[in-house]
Amino acid sequence: MNRLPPRLQLVADQVPAGASVLDVGCSDGRLLAWLRDERQVDGRGIEIDPARVAAAVSRGLSVVQGDATRDLAAFPDRSVDIAILSETLQAMQAPAQVLAELVRIGRQAVVAFPNFGYWRVRLELLISGRMPVTRELPMSWHETENIHLCTIADFRSLAASMNLVIEREAYLCGSQRIHAWPNLRADHALFVLRG
Repeated sequence: MNRLPPRLQLVADQVPAGASVLDVGCSDGRLLAWLRDERQVDGRGIEIDPARVAAAVSRGLSVVQGDATRDLAAFPDRSVDIAILSETLQAMQAPAQVLAELVRIGRQAVVAFPNFGYWRVRLELLISGRMPVTRELPMSWHETENIHLCTIADFRSLAASMNLVIEREAYLCGSQRIHAWPNLRADHALFVLRG
């Protein structure tokens, strides 16, 4: 079995065999290809970057170029089992709008994102007074696609304000699962939601 990086594997672990999937912000299709090959999913993707769309299509995937903020409205209600938003929430112009679309389109939504409440991020900001550059966030603030930085606590608050049900959650630091104090100790978060 071809192994995914821990962050993507955590997402893949939420998808049962044979599910229908929409991967929003699917990048080069690495996750979708794995789900197709290892879990026999019926997968589709949407990605804003034309080069990444081309890379995904070259893997034999059904991926279209589009902007999630505008184009998710065209997908029918409950048209897939699982709508995925992995490593993309922080790059969305309108995160709450995209979350609302995800839980409308999918019977479940899997949302994974970097946790900007992670202690190393906090420490770097405290010590240097500058936005951190870390292994998980390797670009300077002006080069990154991140426009809406959030913490686990921020995401939970947003989900509650939208009346979303959190069915499961999981946290990572590198490849290790985090169970205690995730807002401080996890560099990555995953939530399984429904509307």
